[in-house]
Amino acid sequence: MSNASETYGEAAPEKPWLTAMVRGARGKCPRCGEGSLYSSYVKTAPQCAECGLDLSGHRADDAPPYITTFLVGHITIPLALASKQLFDPPLWMQFAVWLPIMAVSAWAILPASKGALIGLQWVNKMHGFAGPDADPAADA
Repeated sequence: MSNASETYGEAAPEKPWLTAMVRGARGKCPRCGEGSLYSSYVKTAPQCAECGLDLSGHRADDAPPYITTFLVGHITIPLALASKQLFDPPLWMQFAVWLPIMAVSAWAILPASKGALIGLQWVNKMHGFAGPDADPAADA
């Protein structure tokens, strides 16, 4: 029995979505994994300096802050509640400890969540990664 790619012609290789998301979460280009995804904190570079992938068309929008808030909240709130039950610190100490932890955690997670989302958009040919022959009405 013949292989499907032999019957219908050579199929395009499937993009590894997990690899692209991990590369993006590390702040690297989802295609090559070498070039920087960002030109500053979370400002996406116009294109990859290594492979030339156009990064300007992505639309991460509000998803990375939602993901970041979800993760930070689900990690720190149970820890804060557990510390309250175990140690019963005064309210000022809870604020002095947990607010900076939450702020630093959000600051650290936001670029990773945005990069992972950009990697996922690239794999699925969404928005600006669809290519020049794609129908722009399909994005709407």
